[in-house]
This record gives sequence, structure tokens and C-alpha cells, in this order.
Amino acid sequence: MIKILVNDGIHPDGRLLLEEAAYVVDEERVPQDALADRIAEYDVLIVRSATKVTKAVIDSGKNLKIIARGGVGLDNIDVEYAQSKGIQVFNTPMASSRAVAELAIAHLFALSRKLNRSNRELPSGGDFKKLKKAYETGFQIKGKTLGVLGFGRIGQEVAKIALGLGMSVKAHDPFVQEAEVGIQLNDFSDLRFCVKIRTESFEKVIRESDFITIHIPGGGQPVITAEEMEKMKDGVFLINTARGGVIDEEALLNALETGKVGAAGLDVYENEPNPREALLKHPNVSCSPHIGASTVEAQSYIGMELADKIIAFFGDDK
Repeated sequence: MIKILVNDGIHPDGRLLLEEAAYVVDEERVPQDALADRIAEYDVLIVRSATKVTKAVIDSGKNLKIIARGGVGLDNIDVEYAQSKGIQVFNTPMASSRAVAELAIAHLFALSRKLNRSNRELPSGGDFKKLKKAYETGFQIKGKTLGVLGFGRIGQEVAKIALGLGMSVKAHDPFVQEAEVGIQLNDFSDLRFCVKIRTESFEKVIRESDFITIHIPGGGQPVITAEEMEKMKDGVFLINTARGGVIDEEALLNALETGKVGAAGLDVYENEPNPREALLKHPNVSCSPHIGASTVEAQSYIGMELADKIIAFFGDDK
């Protein structure tokens, strides 16, 4: 009998599919320091971003056949080591793309019309007339240029929305030369048109964009440091719904203070779950608590995609 440890939760739709396949699904949360001691009894480990799947965990997983990550990134899993042990590593790159893309655009809207500041200052007793005057400097995003760093599934979803809003889109991705972005009027219409977007150099995208949204893997050195910020337009907006550490936060704070960066929309941080207070409280930062994939629809899609992949792997071997 196949036993599955779901350590960071799964949507009921995904659990139902697994249970209908006659798998034993255990959603008891095993603390990180106890995981290596417990993992030997399971055939599958399902995680999100909270659980770290280290070499010690992998070595202890004598029966492990699958490590599945609900989400896009795999930086909390030692993928190469797991694969060297014959363990399959799955993630769900398709399920949450739209949710993350919509959040990136939500931050862009919030910053362009200063909604982040309005929601803080108006309820706390701010003078209505003074705030009304102060926020007259908001602007429309139609006609502006959006730079997309990382043009995979999420980056292309962002491009679809941006094009629909009348923005110009510039994209960079070392692994994608060209992508055909299809825009459909709605789910009930056959009206659809496609736009081909050729990727450009990193330097050109950051130099010519009014807004820059980041959709690349983290885990290494920051991609956006003080050096890259200096090459950007004065007052550029930066949006990060990818991974904490992709932007150098110290450099970002300095650039926000000088006005080189006009505003930032952040869903991810270097020190989660304890982000820098200076970022959270900065008047030109729109912040959210790592909720890019956290919509009702996306969680359902993630659960079902995980279940489908696990069931396909085992087939009738229950």
C-alpha cells in the first residue's frame, strides 16, 4: 500500500483523487527536525516551500519514490541528490501561473495609484483632502513599458495581462528566444489573437522598462543589485513575486530612499517569515505575505496536478 506524507498541506480536491486511487494520505505536519526520523515509512513526500528536503531526509527515506513540490520552485529540495538516489522529483509549473501573474499586476496597480499608501493612511486618521491632493500624482499604466525577467509560464501570463491593458512588453530569458502569447477574450468566446514576443538582452530590458517584474528561480546571488538598479530608468517600479533574495534588499532600500526606484511590490523576502520591517513599512512598498499561488483556484489546480502525476507514476501498482 502506497503511503503519502503531505507535510505542507494539499487542497481537498487533490487529496480526494489520491484517496480514490486507494493511497494512504497522511497530513500530519512533521517538524523539520523530526522529518528524517519519520520519512522511512512513506513512499511519497509532498511539500510546499516550508519543508526543506535535505540530503539527510533523502538518505532516511528508504522507501521514497517521489518527492513532489506543490508550486513552481524546487530550491527547498536537493533535486540532484534525490535523482541520484533514483527518486522522482515533481513540481506543478502550470497550476499557479495565472495566480502569480495576477498578483504581480495587482501590485503594479496598487503602486501606480498609491493604493498601498491610501489603505494605510486614510483609515488611521489621515486628512481626506490632503491625501486626495497627495495622491493626484498617480498614473495610468496604459502605454507604459513592462519588462519581464523570466519568460516561462508565469512571465508569459503576465505578458498576456499587460498586453490586454495596453502596455508594451519587453522580455528577457536566456532559455527562451521567442514566445507566442495567446490572448482569449474570455472562456466562452472563440475570439483569440496571438502576439509573438522575441526576448531581448537583460541590459536592454532593465534599461528601457518603466516597470520590471521578476519571474526567475532564486537560490543564488541576487539578480538585481545596486549595479543593475543604476542602469534602470529613474523612478522605475520593481515587482518581485518570484523568490526572496532575487533583489538585493539593502540596495533596494537605498534606491527607494534616493528615488532611483520609485516603488516596489514585494510578495517574497530574504528572511521569511520575518521580512525586514523597513521594507514592510516603507511608504513606497506594496507588500503581501508570499501569497502568489494562494488562490482558491490555484490551490485546487496544484492539488489535482500533484495527484495526477503521482497516480500516473504508480499506475495500478497500489
